[in-house]
Amino acid sequence: MQVSRSKREDIMAITTCIFDAYGTLFDVSAAAREAAEEPGNEALAKVWPTLAADWRTKQLQYTWLRAVTGEHTDFWSVTQDGLDWALDKQGLLGDETLRERLLALYWELSAYPEVPAMLAALKEAGFSTAILSNGSPDMLDGAVQSAGIGDLLDNCLSVESVGIFKPADAVYDLVNKRFGCENDQVLFVSSNGWDASAACGYGFFTAWVNRAGEPMDRLGHPPHEMLTDLTTIPDIAKAI
Repeated sequence: MQVSRSKREDIMAITTCIFDAYGTLFDVSAAAREAAEEPGNEALAKVWPTLAADWRTKQLQYTWLRAVTGEHTDFWSVTQDGLDWALDKQGLLGDETLRERLLALYWELSAYPEVPAMLAALKEAGFSTAILSNGSPDMLDGAVQSAGIGDLLDNCLSVESVGIFKPADAVYDLVNKRFGCENDQVLFVSSNGWDASAACGYGFFTAWVNRAGEPMDRLGHPPHEMLTDLTTIPDIAKAI
């Protein structure tokens, strides 16, 4: 799905490319998948895809609920709470060794294969690049350093500076404050349909990385682009 060039004739060119982190740049299923391959984790090996999906779902649900109720906590706490729910569902909650291993692996999530080359192409073309994430600063630093992409990013913007999770406008405001750009100069990229939709409603040009082939969320602001991976992001940024 694409927006036509004619719809952007009176709009400034893209200067800034902003990425969600978890599920967009970093593979959130990697922690459960890698732990399942390790000796002694045979019980996890049987259920890891379901556990990984439940972990991610609860992690996101808890951010939304905390935003609505005004009971903010850092993303690491939300991540642990989501994991505990997922472990409990599979009857694995009492395995503290497994829990600690999963959390350690989450701290060092791998980037998707196309990420380094994609970011390098954006930097070579002169675009500003950054992460805008629910993740806490130390979590993001761990993932960025583990993936070896720190030199390809101008900044990592965390919701912790405003004390509320996405999709609050205060989070998207961070981009303009940091880069001094207009909304229509921003290409915002997320693997979460709801995030891409909210950013579109905010005024960013948005790309939804729909790796799982999911239906589009019915939220009134469909993203401008729908992709299966991040490979074409530099071409999109140059074209719009």
